[in-house]
Amino acid sequence: MPARRGATPRDWDHVSQSVADAYFPHELTVSGDGRGDPRLTLQTLDLGPVLIGYVGWGADVQVECDYPGAYEVNLPLTGHLESRGRHGPVTSVTGQATVFRADTPSLISHWDATCTVLGVKFDRDWLDREAERTLAAEPVSAGANLPEQLTLDSGAARDWSRLVSGLTGHLRGPRLFEDQPVVREQLASAVTTGFLLASCPDPGARPVARPRAIGRVVDAIRDDPARAWAAADMAALAGTSVRRLQEGFREWVGCSPTEHLVGVRLQRARADLENDGLSVSDVAARWGFSSASRFAAAYRRRYGCSPSDARR
Repeated sequence: MPARRGATPRDWDHVSQSVADAYFPHELTVSGDGRGDPRLTLQTLDLGPVLIGYVGWGADVQVECDYPGAYEVNLPLTGHLESRGRHGPVTSVTGQATVFRADTPSLISHWDATCTVLGVKFDRDWLDREAERTLAAEPVSAGANLPEQLTLDSGAARDWSRLVSGLTGHLRGPRLFEDQPVVREQLASAVTTGFLLASCPDPGARPVARPRAIGRVVDAIRDDPARAWAAADMAALAGTSVRRLQEGFREWVGCSPTEHLVGVRLQRARADLENDGLSVSDVAARWGFSSASRFAAAYRRRYGCSPSDARR
């Protein structure tokens, strides 16, 4: 789906409808002297079950929403966002994120005029399914574990916010992998898994994946490294959660499952570059890299030279 452009609707009704079409139906109240000409910022990138975008009203507003069928995470890039949580007021500024639960009446009591947020919308069923695959081997509801606010200055939360911010570079482009739905789903899965690992506490109840389970994943990757592997797919193969699989890989293999996958792909790609005479783009596509530039960057980090140099 094309990214939505930063259009400037002529009145507040059209502004509200534009945001509703992209994210959620809501009741918008413009405060004070803000009912002049709208100054909406709205650009989105649609990855199917995950929507990422910039939203700014350009005025002090209040927003009431039930978040039907989806979760919403708002990361202020400027200004501040005040809302009413289950346990009291929640104010988020740069470096924090406010989390809104699906199908739950919520009030953003003050979205200030200077505040532009990076908003991430997760389809409810998709997030709940990924939570089951990521956090535990038994059914789990993401909504039962999500906090009302997430601090983004360290650890998995910082990594997740950087991942999402990296994808915003595509908001101005017309399309991102529109003709490659497998890649789009992988990106959606990566954003979702990163968010769940950053926001949901680890109950510590299940053991890490054991060597036999790790071996099944290692063998499967070796047999088909070009497959569009997602972390949740590897965890399902091992019969555990993504979190426990990552811990097991680090204990028994010395790296994460994704790092191991990239390493195997790079080994196969290196052999092709040295022996088959394929172009760099063909080699990248053959071994599951989303683009030749990403492949080249990974190759240089691993081998200290570019793929083109390796061919020569």
